[in-house]
Amino acid sequence: MTVETKIRARPAAVILTPAAEQRIADLMAQAPDGTIGVKLSTPRRGCSGLAYSVDYVSEEAKFDEKIETPGGTFYIDGASVLYLVGSTMDWVEDDFTAGFVFNNPNAKGSCGCGESFTV
Repeated sequence: MTVETKIRARPAAVILTPAAEQRIADLMAQAPDGTIGVKLSTPRRGCSGLAYSVDYVSEEAKFDEKIETPGGTFYIDGASVLYLVGSTMDWVEDDFTAGFVFNNPNAKGSCGCGESFTV
């Protein structure tokens, strides 16, 4: 009797909207030499504990989640994945501000300025 193993594709931890994917493409088009992608992490800072940080990366870390987008590679810090599973990342611009916006079902609260969140 042979046992067949089926590998099911796992959904990405974070869903990127088309606007977020376009912003990643724009960032990669102007990235410094040696950049391999853009990385999302959740460093400890702000009044609520964790913050969202998006930065250029020049090397892949062992436990990072990797998402291929049309404009470049998007990484999620391996230590941050549990805080971000099921989140949606969008890019929003208006007359006064522009930035990534996160809809995170894991966030239990956030500070008044929106800089940080708790899980």
